[in-house]
Amino acid sequence: MDIVLDLQCALKNTGDIPSRESFARWVRAALQGAGFPSPKAEVTVRVVEQEESARLNRRYRRKSGPTNVLSFPFENPPGMTLPLLGDLLICAAVVERQAAEQGKSPDSHWAHMVVHGTLHLLGYDHIEAGQRKEMEKLEISILAGLGYGNPY
Repeated sequence: MDIVLDLQCALKNTGDIPSRESFARWVRAALQGAGFPSPKAEVTVRVVEQEESARLNRRYRRKSGPTNVLSFPFENPPGMTLPLLGDLLICAAVVERQAAEQGKSPDSHWAHMVVHGTLHLLGYDHIEAGQRKEMEKLEISILAGLGYGNPY
C-alpha cells in the first residue's frame, strides 16, 4: 500500500516525536487491518502543542482542554474519488503524559493514537458500546501485528 504522509510538526521542541517512517507504518497498518480497499492513501499528521489541541477540541468537539488525537475525515465531492483520507492532529504533550500515567512506552502509545485516529478517518467510532467493542478489537489486533500489547 502506498501511503503519502504529510507530517507537520508544530512544536517548539521537536524532541522525541516518532519518525516519519513510524507514522507511515502505523497508518498503513491501520488501513490494512481495517481492510481499506485502495492501494493508495494520503493522510496529514500534524503534531501540536497543547494550546492548538485545546483550541480545536473546543471548536470541533465542544470540549475544554487538549486531547490526545483529533481526526478530520476528508469527504470526496460528489462524483470524485481522491485518495485523501483526512487529517490527524496529535498533541505530543498529552500522548507523552498519558503514556507515563498508563505505564506504557511512549512509542506504543503514539502507535495507538495514530491507529485510533486513522480508524476514525475510516468511519469507525466508539460512542455506542457495540461500536466501541468493534473498534477496540480492531485496534488490539492492528497493534498486536505491529508488536505492541493490548492498549486497553
